[in-house]
Amino acid sequence: MYTIAALYHFTRFPDREAVQAPLKALCAAEGITGSLLVAHEGINGTIAGSRAGIDKVLAHIRALPGCRDLVHKESFAEAQPFGRMKVRLKNEIVTMGQPDVDPRASVGHYVEPADWNDLIRSDDVAVIDTRNDYEVAIGTFEGAIDPETASFREFPQWWEENKERFHNKRVAMFCTGGIRCEKSTNYLLQQGVEEVYHLKGGILKYLEEVPQDDSTWEGECFVFDGRVSVGHGLEEGPHKLCHACRRPLLPEDRGRAEYQHGVSCHQCIDQTSEADKARFRERQRQIELARQRGESHLGHAV
Repeated sequence: MYTIAALYHFTRFPDREAVQAPLKALCAAEGITGSLLVAHEGINGTIAGSRAGIDKVLAHIRALPGCRDLVHKESFAEAQPFGRMKVRLKNEIVTMGQPDVDPRASVGHYVEPADWNDLIRSDDVAVIDTRNDYEVAIGTFEGAIDPETASFREFPQWWEENKERFHNKRVAMFCTGGIRCEKSTNYLLQQGVEEVYHLKGGILKYLEEVPQDDSTWEGECFVFDGRVSVGHGLEEGPHKLCHACRRPLLPEDRGRAEYQHGVSCHQCIDQTSEADKARFRERQRQIELARQRGESHLGHAV
């Protein structure tokens, strides 16, 4: 059984490289896989490994400057959800492209999962899903507004174009684990929105704590690891990734004529050239050969 830890924390790292190198070495020593992003504004990522290994990495991160109060979320998987470990330096730990946004200064009101349903059912509350379009497509809260953004960087423009819709409304926002809402609620406060709320711990905490019979969540929640999606109780969902476009697919999607494993699906078959598809086929052939040898290839777990 693999322990999976999703985490983020906003703090100041003046020297990102000094954080990166020891963290990368520790993950390698403990057999940890996944992805961690380190920026001047903090750290973000998801890692998987043994219980002891995860505990050591979390203890190391909490010992970093300003990270003592880091909160993480855990789930579990029978199969290794990542093929390798990446510790990358980034300009932002979640890219919004707004240099004045600083969640350490102010964020919206945190709403506990147990109180979320009552809030979003209020007539004067507009509920906004801050995630990408392909995430929203497989699940969201009932009545939530989908900005139909392809990336989080597009959210400020969407807000500017749609802000009049939310006049005299309280705004409630949510995302997978909470990090995008830290930035988006700070952004809305800067734009003059007086009452902004966000789901504490994100969708993952809601699905973990709120019983399915009481839930207003519909569908599955996309996750950025080998499980692809989870449902209530953080049980692994039915989705698999199309390794050409990285979008989630249901079993029936994988039965369509457009689907070729590692090459195309109905969502991307017209978006790539024949040369691209030939390259994808060769990549998939190399992955299969590596799997037969008991090795991983290109970040794909055995």
